[in-house]
Amino acid sequence: MFRKSVGYSPDLIHPKSFNEKLQWLNLNYHDPLIKTCADKVLVRDYISKTVGAEYLVPVIGVYEDVDDIDFNSLPNKFVLKVNWGSGQNIICTDKSHLDVEATKKKLHDWMSPSSNHYYDFFEWCYKGIKPQIVAEKYIEACGDLPDYKFFCYNGEPLNMFIAQNRHKGHAQLTFTFFSSNFERLSIKQHYNVNKSEIAKPPQWNEMLCVARKLATRFPFVRVDFYVDGTQLRVGELTFCHFAGMTPFEPVEWDYRLGELLKLPESKP
Repeated sequence: MFRKSVGYSPDLIHPKSFNEKLQWLNLNYHDPLIKTCADKVLVRDYISKTVGAEYLVPVIGVYEDVDDIDFNSLPNKFVLKVNWGSGQNIICTDKSHLDVEATKKKLHDWMSPSSNHYYDFFEWCYKGIKPQIVAEKYIEACGDLPDYKFFCYNGEPLNMFIAQNRHKGHAQLTFTFFSSNFERLSIKQHYNVNKSEIAKPPQWNEMLCVARKLATRFPFVRVDFYVDGTQLRVGELTFCHFAGMTPFEPVEWDYRLGELLKLPESKP
């Protein structure tokens, strides 16, 4: 899978590239806290205790069964997501236009054992998570809602990318990479780069501080943020960015980012 996706055979004995090192961690470094933080419900306790509950996206409800959801009691705008996957989200901006039966069917599919994200790319941390559905507050935005994603190596946020135009669909989604000093990096990964001028968010230093605190325990973690009005919210913690199976353009960045990640000498 790696060879087909990334374009070269992985060296898992002496890994050098970023993607190789993510695979090494996926195979060898199984800290139980990583599994906890991969669960979109359980991670909330870690975030709350580490940086404060104010950084959590407000939750409307958590459900163990699709039929437990009372759609009549949900607000007009909300987000539904499954705690053990990636991209398993339903964003409702107007409940009067929501097809409730189709939504229930989709959630039933996502809650089935075979839908565990582990079975997509074998990321160990998802396996065994108890499936739940989370209803979250819909974060209002005037047009686009940027997603700020920080790569933290051995506890330090050293680079990141901003995901923009998600509301326009995947074809227009952009990933634009920056250093921790908010200098553009000439990296492309899967999605196009936004060529327009991008302003540094007012919460930039706060993002770096919060990401550093959340990342302290881990060899690598990606810490994602949204800005809800002026309040910073942690979207999620991701431990195997793009499953460690997505090439960088130019490929030299795979190795330059890999140099930043120092693999642990011992296993947990």
